[in-house]
Amino acid sequence: MKKHFLLAPGPTPIPPEVLLALARPIIHHRTPFYEGILQEAREGLKYLFQTKSEVLIFASSGTGAMEGAVTNTLSAGDKALVVEGGKFGERFSSICRAYGVKPIVLPVEWGQAVDPAAIEKTLKEEPSIRAVFVQATETSTGVLHPVSQIAAVVSRCPGTILVVDGISHVGAVELPMDEWKLDVVLCGSQKALMLPPGLAFAALSDKAWQFVECSTLPRFYFDFKKELKNLVKNQSAYTPAISLVVGLAESLRLIRKEGLENIFARHARLARATRAAMTALGLRLYAPQACSDAVTAVMTPPGIDGQKVVKILRDKHNLTIAGGQDRAKGRIFRLAHMGYIDQSDILACIAAVEMTLQELGHKFELGAGVKAAIEILGHG
Repeated sequence: MKKHFLLAPGPTPIPPEVLLALARPIIHHRTPFYEGILQEAREGLKYLFQTKSEVLIFASSGTGAMEGAVTNTLSAGDKALVVEGGKFGERFSSICRAYGVKPIVLPVEWGQAVDPAAIEKTLKEEPSIRAVFVQATETSTGVLHPVSQIAAVVSRCPGTILVVDGISHVGAVELPMDEWKLDVVLCGSQKALMLPPGLAFAALSDKAWQFVECSTLPRFYFDFKKELKNLVKNQSAYTPAISLVVGLAESLRLIRKEGLENIFARHARLARATRAAMTALGLRLYAPQACSDAVTAVMTPPGIDGQKVVKILRDKHNLTIAGGQDRAKGRIFRLAHMGYIDQSDILACIAAVEMTLQELGHKFELGAGVKAAIEILGHG
């Protein structure tokens, strides 16, 4: 018998209560019963996003919400400032180009957070920029970008909106939409929301909805106005992912029960323990100055291929993590601590990493990582 551990930054483990909800018999979506479930999910999403705005729901991966954020707020020929500090920042640029939006790329070294002053400088030099795109957590690098500071800059520009990819962030790390004056916040189901992949979410401020009124880019399925019109009637424009919405309602019940403040504190604690463990093993963090509490990216020792670390953990220890992407491929491995992951999962992961590194010839004191993590986790 093999017990599998999932500590990749999406998909993440699913609580048994949510699994049971997903297994319920299918229902029809044009019925009062489904409308009641969606009504509950709507209120839960507002709580999660910390907003008074409606949170749109689409049957897609998070990339669908990213695309919709471009096509519903901009027009062909518009300029958009895109923070490129990882694979998902680059994805925003690709989406913009696909629709005739000109991305003004702000390159950021992988493993580093963007400087809000650089965004402010670019906006002053290019006052016609209509949108700023940034990740809250850049999943490919484990970097936490200073969204609150960026929002303070963009909010002073009435002709510019801030679009935040919170796909690996919402529900794990603080991101109060209304308080920070964020214009568009995106999320996906398979991360801290503790669901399978398949749902994407987008919340818009009043300022962003004004941009929607002026946007002329083509869209059909990801039509935010059409979806909002149906959502306020507890319906969707097209057939929804019914079982996932049922699971979403259950997941949001669990989130409300624990409370956002406690959830953020739990994620921070697991993240501190993970980072302390990796440091105790003589490893360097890929984002030492800007670590997200959702995922930790770790540099492999010289001479050790990060892909081998991922493979040995999967094949010998039944533990799935993620490797590096693009320019970071083979140089890092990534450990998630978001959603339905607890301290026992983290300790099992650290122990397996130790055994894997020992097999690959890395020299360290065996047990040092587990000890460092316990010293943090043991304080409650």
